[in-house]
Amino acid sequence: MKDTPAGIEATFLDLMMSRSPSERLAMACRTFDTGKALIQAGILDECGELEPGELRRRMFLRLYPQDFAQDEKEQIIASLADI
Repeated sequence: MKDTPAGIEATFLDLMMSRSPSERLAMACRTFDTGKALIQAGILDECGELEPGELRRRMFLRLYPQDFAQDEKEQIIASLADI
């Protein structure tokens, strides 16, 4: 779905491209950090207090639900308990 008028989209792109690459990277990192915080809050709201390893596993599954094959997911999830 695309509901942004072309002129607004062009203005937004111009504004983003007027920033330095390091500023754009910093913005992306802050956006990702905010997203992780929202995901964590949602998990804790659903499940209550969790062990750190369990929280990491649930965060991984929410962030990357379809990015890995099932066997890869299982390996990654198993390794998160060791961190």
